[in-house]
Amino acid sequence: MTALPAGVPTAVVVVREGVLPLGADETVAEAGGTAVLVGTDPGTAAADLTGARAVWCAEIGVFKPAGWASRLAPVLAASGPILLPASPDGRDLAPRLAAAMDRPLLAGAIRVMESGAEVVRWGGRVAVELTSEGPFVATFQPGLRGVEPVTRAPRIEELFLPDAGPVLDATTIAVSGPDPATTDLSEAPRILAAGAGLGRGGLPGPDAVALLDAVARRLGASLGATRVVTDAGLASYERQIGTTGVVVAPELYVAFGVSGAVQHIGGLGDPRHVVSVNLDPACPMTMMADLGIVADAPAMLQELAKRLGVRAGEEVLRG
Repeated sequence: MTALPAGVPTAVVVVREGVLPLGADETVAEAGGTAVLVGTDPGTAAADLTGARAVWCAEIGVFKPAGWASRLAPVLAASGPILLPASPDGRDLAPRLAAAMDRPLLAGAIRVMESGAEVVRWGGRVAVELTSEGPFVATFQPGLRGVEPVTRAPRIEELFLPDAGPVLDATTIAVSGPDPATTDLSEAPRILAAGAGLGRGGLPGPDAVALLDAVARRLGASLGATRVVTDAGLASYERQIGTTGVVVAPELYVAFGVSGAVQHIGGLGDPRHVVSVNLDPACPMTMMADLGIVADAPAMLQELAKRLGVRAGEEVLRG
């Protein structure tokens, strides 16, 4: 059985087909650069980590959280705090690993310390510092920490996990691609966001948000919203982006009528491309955008919907 460094924080990252989940690099950096990658083709994924110093790769096939927890537990027994990205696989494996190791689980961490972690509760509205008398398992929220690249290439070794014997586990029948309408915003590659300005034109607020949702679906994007929109009941709170909502890091972020309050921008992370549609050319959202369109957001949305052949509450219209 391979021995890992004793007493130091260790990141455990589930890898599918050589692809790292969202937040993997940040989790490894928070663990000080020590990581265990498990899954399919973890060696390829290891090359994509920028904050790693020492990486152990375990090729153990398709995701089986209960079986993996049983096999990982003895190898990680001497490790300090164990961190997993708060990705779907990470959130699935973490409680099983904590149970297998008889350790407390600190879910939703935004900062990890030797004696505990600061975690978010109540939909991200409250930060609580939790302490543990001994080593623990934590899931780490993506999009908050950032990563400072390590200049030296990490040491990469193969990790052999012991056979835990038969374990009652979930069976994967199929893996479906994410539905932009329901996917976790923290993992959405494209987001169309509704701000207060979207409901101040020719469309009532509920109709404007519904139309934006339909346009987003047509474009393979997810619907996002500011707190003003969710507080008004026009979008669900899991669609809220900001320091009191979800932290996102999309490839494309299109803001319709979003002024860009600091609480909202604080949840944007580092989107690759930002487009702002707003009548105010000097609002913070437009000032930070790669492309600022000075126009009425509801009118722009209606024209876009017309060109795409969509309308609120319906699927794409036939040409």
